[in-house]
Amino acid sequence: MSTENENKFNFTEDESAEKAAENQPVDDPKGLWEGFKSFLYKLLDIRDDVDKDQTIEDVKKDIPFKGATAWILICSIFIASIGLNANSTAVVIGAMLISPLMGPILGMGMSIAINDIYTLRKSLVNFGVMVVLSVLTAFLFFKFFPLQEDSSELLARTKPDIRDVLIAFFGGLALIIARTKKGTIASVIFGVAIATALMPPLCTVGYGLAKGGTQGLTYAGGALYLFIINTIFIGLATFLVLKVLRFPMLKYANSKRRKRISQLASVVALAVMIPAVWTFWNVLQESNINRDYGIFIKRVEDNPKLWFQKDFKDDNKKEITLYFNGEVSEDVIAEYTNALREYEYIGGYTLKVDGNNRRSVDELSKSLNRAYTDLDNSRNIIDGLQKEIADLKSKLSNLQTQLESKATLQNENFVAFTTLSKDAKIQYSDLRQFGFAKMLSSKDFSTIDTIPVAAVKWNPALSDSIQTLREAELKVWLQQKLALDTLLVERIQQ
Repeated sequence: MSTENENKFNFTEDESAEKAAENQPVDDPKGLWEGFKSFLYKLLDIRDDVDKDQTIEDVKKDIPFKGATAWILICSIFIASIGLNANSTAVVIGAMLISPLMGPILGMGMSIAINDIYTLRKSLVNFGVMVVLSVLTAFLFFKFFPLQEDSSELLARTKPDIRDVLIAFFGGLALIIARTKKGTIASVIFGVAIATALMPPLCTVGYGLAKGGTQGLTYAGGALYLFIINTIFIGLATFLVLKVLRFPMLKYANSKRRKRISQLASVVALAVMIPAVWTFWNVLQESNINRDYGIFIKRVEDNPKLWFQKDFKDDNKKEITLYFNGEVSEDVIAEYTNALREYEYIGGYTLKVDGNNRRSVDELSKSLNRAYTDLDNSRNIIDGLQKEIADLKSKLSNLQTQLESKATLQNENFVAFTTLSKDAKIQYSDLRQFGFAKMLSSKDFSTIDTIPVAAVKWNPALSDSIQTLREAELKVWLQQKLALDTLLVERIQQ
């Protein structure tokens, strides 16, 4: 009995804490706050689910690029290049799923976090091999592939903005957190591979180099910038997570060497942090400028009193040029100049307006009148041609009638086909095609007879029996009209 009572009140510490929390008055703000903090801590804490040794081992295994990994990279670059060229998002996503690009980047972030200079050196070398191999493969594809065009999938990788920075950073966080978890979450790794999109920028770099010229180099530079952003912020996220999780620093037997490597790792970490902050700031500023600029241009486009053509923004000279058809008054220019000052990020830009004074409203009206005049002249020419064609048809018909009349006078056996065909159509409205000729025929291949032949084609809606009846009637009518003893009627096949 006493044992049962002891077991009855023998709680563990966690159970006691839960009981205490349950017994805490509900209306006590301190109890509610402590319970909420405890809930958040248990919800977001990942330290108990981390396998540090296995994480380091897994990251190191993904760093080398050789053998099968190199060939997988080449194949995935080819697939991504084809997808970008064909503007196929599905193909690009498939290439990103099989691409092994994350390994060296995670290796760089991890090696800086744990003070492993050997792994850092190995990661940098393999990262360089990865970039060169990827760009070279994409360059060869776009250089020799006959179909090249600036697809939207390619152009989307040439101008990074603040969203690309955020995607890279949070994608890197998700990736390294998934890597540190006991039992790696494969779906997270695939998702990050798609979201951060490391491969398409490298393919676009190869495309820009293959395209050549100023525009091609601009494409290559923008895509390389996007790839560097992804690399920096994935590596930065890896570094921060491993530091927060307190991964053990690599120890060296030589104290001087340990100190030197520690200092070197700190310098490298600082060197990564500074470009990351600088890149984030620059991309943020550029995104803000483009946002304000888009709002300003929309404001100009919505003015129904102006004929707006196009715009141009020069960030180096800090100038915005607007092009209009027709004259633009000084009041309108002053209005837009003042409106530009209202925007925080483009307020310092200089506004230029090209009103194209040569295309004023009067000039446009004159051009429109000239166009109408030319159209009237064209219609008059067409009407004249149509009248000439009608006259020629009439002359041709008269000439044919004269020729047939003359032939009839010269030869009483001549058949005036024009008259005959018209009469046949009058007699038989279902007749669609009519022909008449005299055919040479031989039964014994020694004597030759001349047999009149009529070829006819009827309305397809008529049944075969009705068509046969019509042919018999037509035969009798033709024999009477042409005074023929014999006549052969043949049906033209449909």
